[in-house]
Amino acid sequence: MKTNRWGIALAGVVLQVVLGSVYAWSVFRTPLTRQSHWSISQVTLTFTISIIVLGFAAFFGGLWLPKAGPRTVAVTGSILYGLGTFLASLSGNRLWVLYTTYGVIGGIGLGFAYIVPVAVLVKWFPDRRGLITGVAVGGFGAGALITAPVATHLMARIGVLHTFAALGIAYAILGVLASLFMRNPAKDWKPDGWVPSAALTAQRSAANHTLGEALRTWQWWALWTILFLNTCSGISLISQESPVFQELAKVTVIVAAGMVGIVSIGNAVGRVFWAWVSDLLSRRMTFIITFLLQVALFWFLPEITSAATLTPVAFLILMCYGGGFGTMPAFAADYFGSANVGSIYGLMLTSWGAASAFGPLLVAHMRQTNGNYSGGFHALALIVLVATIIPFAIRPPARREHES
Repeated sequence: MKTNRWGIALAGVVLQVVLGSVYAWSVFRTPLTRQSHWSISQVTLTFTISIIVLGFAAFFGGLWLPKAGPRTVAVTGSILYGLGTFLASLSGNRLWVLYTTYGVIGGIGLGFAYIVPVAVLVKWFPDRRGLITGVAVGGFGAGALITAPVATHLMARIGVLHTFAALGIAYAILGVLASLFMRNPAKDWKPDGWVPSAALTAQRSAANHTLGEALRTWQWWALWTILFLNTCSGISLISQESPVFQELAKVTVIVAAGMVGIVSIGNAVGRVFWAWVSDLLSRRMTFIITFLLQVALFWFLPEITSAATLTPVAFLILMCYGGGFGTMPAFAADYFGSANVGSIYGLMLTSWGAASAFGPLLVAHMRQTNGNYSGGFHALALIVLVATIIPFAIRPPARREHES
């Protein structure tokens, strides 16, 4: 029986939409601070913990994939994410319970499940590697579009803790159903009649690297750094979206939640759009363009006071942020081969966790210290400007070896 690779891709998108609900965390911030009298930084740390754990769990999920298979890893991750969210309903006024449940248990589930569609679909789509990795993680960026308004509505009716319980059950059910479709193609499978062009072959590694071989190249560390610096900026805005919109544009909580949903589309669109662009212009040039665009956007962001202007600016920032995650799996597969991309890119996702420990806490701290977001966003603009140097310098390890 012939497998429909587009059906597997669709299931991967659904799974990522479920996981991407974590990006709606900012809508929980105000209800949690009011109910439990926690500080902004304390509530923000929950999101930070979940993303840090996600990064490391994705690596271990990537190592587990060849042994257990993608279906088992994805189902396990979906159950853990749903369980962690459900158990967060038991936190009450105990901050450590929220950190342990949503942050650690949920984060492990996120990491396990997140890496599966990426690792599976690069094997099913060698002819559209950039586009399909963008599609594979595009759903993750769209998760907040659905979750933000739904969670806001539920919290108004049943409270924040009961909302965690309801969402946790929904995440587990939907995630498991989508995970059941995850499977790898046969070894060395390729689409009928497809032959890679000479230009495409020149951009890719001539062999599949093991994780150890990849780590011995400077290119792996350069890619890690590119993803870290790109993530620092976008995730800082994501972690504070609702409060930023309320403070700068003077909108209500309900309007801010709607804005969070709208700009989250940018995260999803950017993952597909920039990944598609990277197939045309190269991965390197794509990162150069998105970095320079972010420098300008973050520099002027704190001066914007109109919701009509703030929404598209935030949309573009999240497009660039999402573009990093859409483009980097193809970048890693180009440089190190697709056979072990689960563990190679999975370990690279530790940069996501590291960035979430730096960027959001930096912005939250500077907001609390200075009373505004200007210092934090200007610092991010300078960080992204420095990041532009790296994609200018990087070249494929295979090309360097062939030229020597």
